[in-house]
Amino acid sequence: MLIRISTDRTLHGGEELIRHFETELAARLSRFGDHLTRLEVHFGEETTADGPVRRCVLEAWPAGRRAVAVSHHAGSVGEACRGATHKLESALDSQSGRTDHHKGGDSIRHHDGRAGA
Repeated sequence: MLIRISTDRTLHGGEELIRHFETELAARLSRFGDHLTRLEVHFGEETTADGPVRRCVLEAWPAGRRAVAVSHHAGSVGEACRGATHKLESALDSQSGRTDHHKGGDSIRHHDGRAGA
């Protein structure tokens, strides 16, 4: 999986910031690694009435499927990244149908209706 990270001109951190988040994202999304061809990450800052807010936008490109994009706003770049990653994991689970097998257990949706089953 190719990971591309960019920041807007308001955020600084350079190569150290990029390496940190490449490692974190690769670890958090490793279970999707065989299915994702590319992950694009953009960090930015927005000014709101309450002050500056950090934003993380993740765009994942699963092989043979449409791209999935999510974003999250938080007080720090790390919190924004964790929130967006959580949203992306949920979206990819839904797209691949894994929500029926959450944590490896059987789903009530697949109950065959027999007593004691």
